[in-house]
Amino acid sequence: MVNSLVLRNVKTVEEKVFDLVIKEKKIVDIASSGQGIGEEVIDFKQKVYISSGWIDMHVHALPELDPYGDEVDEIGYKLGVTTIVDAGSAGSDNFHKLINYSKSAKTNVFAFLNVSKIGLQRIDELSNLTWLDEDALLLTLDKYKDLIVGLKVRMSKSVVGKNGLEPLKVAKKLSNMTSLPLMVHIGSGPPSIVEILEMLECNDIITHYLHPKKNNIFDELGRPLPSFIQALNRGVHLDVGHGNASFSFSTAKQAKDHNIKFNTISTDIYRKNRLQGPVYSMSDTLTKFLYLGYSLKDVIDAVTVNAAKWLKKPELGRVSVGDVANLTLFSVEDQAIMLKDSTGLEYKCDKQISVRGVVVNGEYIEC
Repeated sequence: MVNSLVLRNVKTVEEKVFDLVIKEKKIVDIASSGQGIGEEVIDFKQKVYISSGWIDMHVHALPELDPYGDEVDEIGYKLGVTTIVDAGSAGSDNFHKLINYSKSAKTNVFAFLNVSKIGLQRIDELSNLTWLDEDALLLTLDKYKDLIVGLKVRMSKSVVGKNGLEPLKVAKKLSNMTSLPLMVHIGSGPPSIVEILEMLECNDIITHYLHPKKNNIFDELGRPLPSFIQALNRGVHLDVGHGNASFSFSTAKQAKDHNIKFNTISTDIYRKNRLQGPVYSMSDTLTKFLYLGYSLKDVIDAVTVNAAKWLKKPELGRVSVGDVANLTLFSVEDQAIMLKDSTGLEYKCDKQISVRGVVVNGEYIEC
């Protein structure tokens, strides 16, 4: 077993070149180019970027679920993502299963707990209010408090049925009671997006904010809704959550034109949209934002420092001596790629982000 590893001639997104030395799982030195000392040296010849390990804030990692399930490592380190945050796959009935799967994975795992005790065992998990079991949720939170980062509530017509805003009211009560923020899925109404936005507070997350459906963040004239701007001013966090039906190039261009910028970029990845698209991977999703004209720094910050800040785990968003090494190595290739959004529209991009390797808790793995 190698005792120390030098990642030589890697570079930051600001093009600063250096050597990074890993020993006993930790970063022990960040040295000038060519000066790092270790038993094994991998020279990336200034062609590969390095960042803190990518964080995907919205995945579905309970493999037995259909359609919203996948294996932890298939959507984690194998795609360049060293930390995943499961977005409500499990409720209090089945959260223990997610924990058991995460124990055998290399990828770091955190989770939002679904406010419905059945989680995504059904796709209408909020259509029956008896499934919002406060006592069971509190017991689960107490048992797994180190891994649960928030509560998840999916506020689409197909999920809530005839219950309208009531599941969100219950979720907000639980959020206030536990001091845990909400991740709120937005989609087709009713309930209306305005009613949802008015209930969200600082640190709550809107995921799928670039979806193409009518019930979105713009009015009929294409202007951002006043309630949306007010929510941003209160500190509500914007998460992409690409998914099968929740990312539109048209909506994303509209948002950029109005200077509405993501806080975090996430995939909403699971088996089907990983294998059949339109998501495929985190690198494909990030490439879409390069195509939209965002800088490489903006894009990488969204899956490193911004995500780590929301998680209140700053060590996951930095590359510093003394920290456990969780790192992503990637390149930006001058190679054409066809990018597809959730509506089926395709655009040709002449650059693509390509994962070259990861370091997960000190272990280097080539991708």
